[in-house]
Amino acid sequence: MSINMVSSVPWTKSFFPLWFWNKTRVLLTHHYRYHHRHSPLSDTDMTEEGVVVSLQEWQGWGTTSPLPTMVSQIVEDLKVLEEDLDAHMNFGGNGGKLQGNFRVQEDKKHRATYQALGDSEKKLQFYSARQIACRILGSRGYLCQKCWLPMEDCMCSKVTSCSLYPGIRFWLYMHPKDFLRQNNTGKILWQVFGVDAATLCLFGIPEHEEIMWNSLKMAGKSNVWCLYPNKNAVLKSVQNVFGEESVARDEVAPSKLKVDTTQHFILIDGTWSNSAAMFRRLQDKAKSVWGDEDLSCISLNPGASAMHKLRPQPSWDRTCTAAAAAGLLSELQLLPQFSSVELEKQAEAVEHALTVLLDALTNRRLRMGRSITRKMRHTNIQ
Repeated sequence: MSINMVSSVPWTKSFFPLWFWNKTRVLLTHHYRYHHRHSPLSDTDMTEEGVVVSLQEWQGWGTTSPLPTMVSQIVEDLKVLEEDLDAHMNFGGNGGKLQGNFRVQEDKKHRATYQALGDSEKKLQFYSARQIACRILGSRGYLCQKCWLPMEDCMCSKVTSCSLYPGIRFWLYMHPKDFLRQNNTGKILWQVFGVDAATLCLFGIPEHEEIMWNSLKMAGKSNVWCLYPNKNAVLKSVQNVFGEESVARDEVAPSKLKVDTTQHFILIDGTWSNSAAMFRRLQDKAKSVWGDEDLSCISLNPGASAMHKLRPQPSWDRTCTAAAAAGLLSELQLLPQFSSVELEKQAEAVEHALTVLLDALTNRRLRMGRSITRKMRHTNIQ
């Protein structure tokens, strides 16, 4: 006696194989993402023998620089530690930090290495490189390399790119703790304008800082500005700095506007608690390059960024990195010499991308059952 296993109900005939295939695909995808995120070295596809982080992967995170030597060395050391302990490194929890016994052993090892470094500069470089190395490994296969959001929340298709006026160049001087941070806004600038117009410079990474300072030296001190509310120096507004150049100058068409010099704007991209040390480092370097004068700072008109909803700032005159860049472009647009180069459209492109980021972060919080409001801070940092 044979038993016919095929259903006589027409709509169920193809249901089981389709359901089985879809469910299997979902399970395999989930397993791959979990395993790839939590065992970043075990499944690495090495294009060259011994290479754990390739140049292509490194530059995919938003930089054009070579892979920093110390970052590469720390990744190699982590690989060796995995082999010695016969255990995979795991990333998880709040902030995607190392977990389990591997974390304990690695913590002991890196603290011993740090203490053995007698020079404060070498300690900073080691600290920054370790932060970046761990963030790369912990984000591999989990975050989109372009927008630094989880793959399922990728916002890249909604961001509109445009060209930045060639007389302006942004430098994103970023703290390593903001590198690959999902709610970081500095990344928006190179998403919109490209990595050559908005260049990442990681704090404490000598290769990055050398690239930036070589460009700034060539530009000259008079063409370098830092967007930072320096309380210890006379702040200049956009009008104070560039308004004098526009006196008696008629508006010209974009095609006829000659770019004699490029204005370099340094945007300090980190938490306000970290920004003071970053600014001091910039000032110290500027004095060693140009003498005793401080690095020139520009203040912007205060304005609230959309990101205040998820990332409250210590005061309303301090805003996120992308909003500061958009504000600068908007204020420059009001000056005659910039009125014909469509800076307002470039500012709008940044603001649009900022809104897209806010929506992506908000939707993710809602999906995960987390609050979309933050406690407002009532004290200002002086």
